[in-house]
Amino acid sequence: MDYDVKDINLADKGKDRIEWAFQTMDVLYSIQKRFEKEQPLKGKTIGACLHVTTETANLAITLKKGGADVYLCASNPLSTQDDVAAALVKHYDIPVYAIKGEDRDTYYSHLNAVLDKKPNITMDDGADLVSLLHSERKELADNVIGSTEETTTGVIRLKSMEKDNVLLFPVVAVNDANTKHMFDNRYGTGQSTLDGIIRATNRLIAGSVFVVAGYGWCGKGLADRARGMGANVVVVEVDPLNALEAVMDGFRVMPIAEAARIGDFFCTVTGDMHVIRKEHFEAMKDGAIVANSGHFDVEIDVKGLKEIAVSSKEIREFVKEYKLANGNNIYLLAEGRLVNLSAAEGHPSSVMDMSFANQALSAEYLVENGKNLKKMVYSVPKEIDDNIAALKLDTLGVKHDELTQEQKEYLSSWTIGT
Repeated sequence: MDYDVKDINLADKGKDRIEWAFQTMDVLYSIQKRFEKEQPLKGKTIGACLHVTTETANLAITLKKGGADVYLCASNPLSTQDDVAAALVKHYDIPVYAIKGEDRDTYYSHLNAVLDKKPNITMDDGADLVSLLHSERKELADNVIGSTEETTTGVIRLKSMEKDNVLLFPVVAVNDANTKHMFDNRYGTGQSTLDGIIRATNRLIAGSVFVVAGYGWCGKGLADRARGMGANVVVVEVDPLNALEAVMDGFRVMPIAEAARIGDFFCTVTGDMHVIRKEHFEAMKDGAIVANSGHFDVEIDVKGLKEIAVSSKEIREFVKEYKLANGNNIYLLAEGRLVNLSAAEGHPSSVMDMSFANQALSAEYLVENGKNLKKMVYSVPKEIDDNIAALKLDTLGVKHDELTQEQKEYLSSWTIGT
């Protein structure tokens, strides 16, 4: 088998961890059982560019059991779990091209290795695979039924491509499903980001000033979890509605230039670039810890930090100390990349259960409907979203009410008044 992983001998450990994660992925399990029986993806090749974690492994296994040939590469150079990559190759016969810490050239060689398989469906987390296909591998586009996109940053890029009329096939924005962003982004990012920061630093959150840059779904989750651990949370926002919501949720809101002077921890979750820049580093107090949990490593101006530093050294794994001319030390976590996947293990499997259920069912949807879709970005169909929510409640043993016939008629009528 053609593959590129760090050490195939890590496979047994990875298999145990994959099985452990699957224990709390009951929705994906139910889909896997149906896929195995019905084979809705039979004969299709899926090229996936996702974080190579235990949860992603279970998605890949589900797709394969549904009849697909699956090829997987990493969507971030630091997010790969090497034992999981090895296990997928050795125990599940799924080719993987991913090594934790790979350099940029290796990263793109892995993307190209997946595209070399001429996928019919692509799965992205950040749109790197689709972007490469559109820029350098356009000859493959006619073979693609459609794509799915996992994260906010990728959806932004794809909608920009649609606006510029350069998108070559339809894309399902998995991130925009309610059962994805309302849970994965909020609860998954909230918990896993703090997990990564704490694992990297072993510093106390309680009593600190914790600055959250961005108050979208990821920022909401992170701010809430940081407050739950006793932090004094400050929110930085550019959107007035989001800023107002943060105020109403009980957080202080201020510009990053003001927050830079008082923060102990900083974490960006915006999807934009250079949120924290040179002038902000220079205003920070000695010992400030800076991290990112947005998809790409552009939210923190790492280049600018290096330019104003008089020296630097790695002081702990995933912690680099930058000494500034004013004598203060700034600590950058995970090179400014996703701290929750670089320094920790990413989202808990129970929340990724819904995200990857959306991925699996969206792949099935593309097989069934892709040829009739326009070259644009689509939302996950509401029936898929609602079905996943119902399945998740069922696996949690939670019952919910249903509308009576009278209530349905009332809600659909304009003639029934007071």
